[in-house]
Amino acid sequence: MADALFLVLRKIAVSLGEAALENIGTEVAEAAPILTDFEHGMKKIEDELSILLAFIGQVRVQKVSDKALNAWLNQVRDAAHQVEDIVDEYAYLTTQAMHTSSFFKRKFQQIKNIAAWQKLASQINQVESRIQRLSEMRDRYGISVGLDRSNKFQNPKQLCLSDSAYLTDDCEIVGNVSEIVRLTQWLLQEKQERTLIAIFGMGGVGKTTIASNAYKNQQVRTTFDCRVWITVSQTYQVEELLKEIIYQLKDQTSSMASDFMTMSRMRLVEVIQSYLQDKKYIIILDDVWDKDAWSFLNYAFVRNNRGSKVLLTTRRRDISSLAVDNYIIELKTLNSAESWKLFCKKAFRALKDNMCPEHLRSWAEKIVAKCQGLPLAIVTIGSVLSYRELEEQEWTFFYNQLSWQLANNPELNWISNVLSTSLHDLPSYLRSCFLYCSLHPEDYRLKRKRISKLWIAEGLVEERGDGTTMEEVAECYLAELTLRSLLQITERNSWGRAKTFVMHDLVREVTLDIAKMEKFGIAYGDVGMSSGPHEARRLCIKRGAQSFNSLAASRLRSFILFETEVPCSWIHDMLSNCRLLRVLCLRFANIEEVPSIITELYNLRYLDFSYTKVRKIPPSFRKLVNLQVLDLRFSHVDELPQEITSLYNLRHLYAAVLYDRQERSLNCISATKIPGNISNLKNLQTLGLLLANKDLVSQLGNLTLMRTLFVTKVRQSYSEDLQSSLIKMPKLSKLGIFSYDMDEIIDLKILKPLPNLKALALAGKLEEGVFPHVFSKFEKMTWLKMNWSNLKKDPIGSLSHMLNLSLLYLNGAYGGEQLTFSSGWFPKLTFLKLAHMEHLSWIEIEDGTMMGLRHLELVGLGNLKAIPKGIKHIRTLEQMCLISMSDELVESLQGSGSHIVQHIPSIHKCESTDSQAVSNFNFVRHLALKFGSGATPAHMWVPTPPSSRANY
Repeated sequence: MADALFLVLRKIAVSLGEAALENIGTEVAEAAPILTDFEHGMKKIEDELSILLAFIGQVRVQKVSDKALNAWLNQVRDAAHQVEDIVDEYAYLTTQAMHTSSFFKRKFQQIKNIAAWQKLASQINQVESRIQRLSEMRDRYGISVGLDRSNKFQNPKQLCLSDSAYLTDDCEIVGNVSEIVRLTQWLLQEKQERTLIAIFGMGGVGKTTIASNAYKNQQVRTTFDCRVWITVSQTYQVEELLKEIIYQLKDQTSSMASDFMTMSRMRLVEVIQSYLQDKKYIIILDDVWDKDAWSFLNYAFVRNNRGSKVLLTTRRRDISSLAVDNYIIELKTLNSAESWKLFCKKAFRALKDNMCPEHLRSWAEKIVAKCQGLPLAIVTIGSVLSYRELEEQEWTFFYNQLSWQLANNPELNWISNVLSTSLHDLPSYLRSCFLYCSLHPEDYRLKRKRISKLWIAEGLVEERGDGTTMEEVAECYLAELTLRSLLQITERNSWGRAKTFVMHDLVREVTLDIAKMEKFGIAYGDVGMSSGPHEARRLCIKRGAQSFNSLAASRLRSFILFETEVPCSWIHDMLSNCRLLRVLCLRFANIEEVPSIITELYNLRYLDFSYTKVRKIPPSFRKLVNLQVLDLRFSHVDELPQEITSLYNLRHLYAAVLYDRQERSLNCISATKIPGNISNLKNLQTLGLLLANKDLVSQLGNLTLMRTLFVTKVRQSYSEDLQSSLIKMPKLSKLGIFSYDMDEIIDLKILKPLPNLKALALAGKLEEGVFPHVFSKFEKMTWLKMNWSNLKKDPIGSLSHMLNLSLLYLNGAYGGEQLTFSSGWFPKLTFLKLAHMEHLSWIEIEDGTMMGLRHLELVGLGNLKAIPKGIKHIRTLEQMCLISMSDELVESLQGSGSHIVQHIPSIHKCESTDSQAVSNFNFVRHLALKFGSGATPAHMWVPTPPSSRANY
């Protein structure tokens, strides 16, 4: 509830801190006498908001139904937003003063802005009075956030939910058969030591149901001397849990103490220990939210070597790790067949064989699809529909109003309550980031790098110091959200880091409703969802942009446009009304010029023109002094203005276009020229793709924070300067060097090992056709791509020491006839591409090599007449792509070579002239591997074929 205040206080600390005031000091002292009063007023507001923050920080999930409290909190948020506006206006006016060169111009600017300063002073007085009234209002109406944790029944709905899962009839359970069998086996396992078992997964996935099924199993019941089932929940109190345990044990024996209700905590532990000392017991701890609960209960559950079992269910992966020896079950959502079966059991239980009437089938399937395999949603919605008339019109209406039903129908409150519980458990810094995720379209694949940069630009990520970048902090946030089962990892990169995430549709809808209610942000154009309050701070438009009232955008801080065909005039009008914008994403917008109003958005941190037709960046971009991210990938910009080098806050600069997806020459990709000296960009961490010259490669040595660097048009004469610059980048993890043309040599003789380098792309001839000596030091390499390297001998053996290699691309890199992959080589390789090696006629693959390979791609190997026989040894292969291969090889797949590939589930064949087919195989992957995950349009649109663009 206090998230807006956290952000405001952080911004005030930055804007009004000692260093900031000292820096501004003399520059703006003449601006107006009002400034001193203004700073004093801001400090007073900071103090007042600090107290409000502490007060609101006590609000717990139990209070979300308190209408008076929610109405008051709504007013507090408005006040916080008002303060944020004042702070941003203050930053704008002081920045103008600091960046005015001459004394007379500065004086003129001060006179010009005197009205603005006076307005700010007036606004300060207003908001100060408003905060004072909010404090008085809280007292007047007795608004309280105090929490009586001693009340065992403070959250009856949550207990009801747990009980309902416990009381589920076993015959109603669908799916998770193997998990139930495994859990039952573990509980019946003859093992003397006490065993801790964990079941984890997202809310509503069926953890309690599975635990209940095993707990009620008759064989399990008779195996143990005593049994206890405790629901821990978020608001547990240790004493109450201990008393509940004793209460349940007391029902099973007459020897328990009867006066336990008045005992101290330690005495309660002793009573439990004493009773369990000689018993074989099973204890279920349902819905565990933090490790502290277990840390204390662990003392009460004695280790008496009688084969006792403790089973806990949790939404958090880190808590499940308490279970040792891999006694962990991760529950996933149901597959489509299981989901349909469960839904029909509930929705059509009165019909013969639970069969869905044919006239309702299409709508029933849509409803089931919306549940995305979440058992809680399927069971609850199915039960509600079982009482409805079997009329198509009624089911159509229900589906179209499903978002409203989830938020407002009391019969469906269970779903939103269970899902939102995870959200309310989040600390403030994580909560804001998660709300931001929900603004993106449903089924949207959140890219780690992109969402991290958006959070940073919005000020949602704290700066921790100690050499830790905010990007690294943001990745910690993502890791914690996955630990809590709020985001699911859908893809990992070549060195195992999570790359893309997805949010369950129903979790998104519940979260989005909260984001809209709290004016955090809205997703405009979602089917079945109202537009919500236009005073929200963040706006994502999926469709219907022109129906949005741009005049209501004055308080926006983020504007992300997903709709492509929007007139430039509308974009200009929209941006004219949101001068304090921090994030602007126009990716894929059909625009050819940068709207002139953008250079007036001084507050901008994140600017994305990728996949647009924009050709020129104006020199006036120098005014965007706060810009951190500039994304121009796959636009038409081939040269940046010299003024870009003055943007000292820039952290990530992207600009490149790939023309030939098959990369059949060095001219397949274009870079962007940056004139002037880039040495000022000392905060730069990412730069790609850069057009090299001798001065520029020397200047790169000043960019010591660089992590990802791609340069092209590199001449051999630049080699010494380039290598000298690279060794000054200790954190460099991705490097791409592309030579000037097919005849130019890439000379890496003097390159020293780069300790953090994990990904390397080289395009161009290597000197003497052999690997540089430094390659022997690349043992940590996970990603290697070599184009047109002119290698003279089989390179595979020279790379075999790279035991961590996950992706290997050899594209026109070798001129010989044979490649050999020996047993034991490349144990972690998952992706292999061999392309455009015209003399290659034989590929030897020994049994025991590449034992984890999942994807094999052979492209343009015209002299390879038969499918490599050793492919039969690689049982992990999931996909093989053959592009422009010989007719003999393709024909062998249906004939003599069919037994070699019969274990591969997916085999694709096409010609390079079939651009759409090639695009489906390679384009998205090529962009991700070459330029990082942020370039991959899979999470939005694939630009070709056009039919794919509507799928986001």
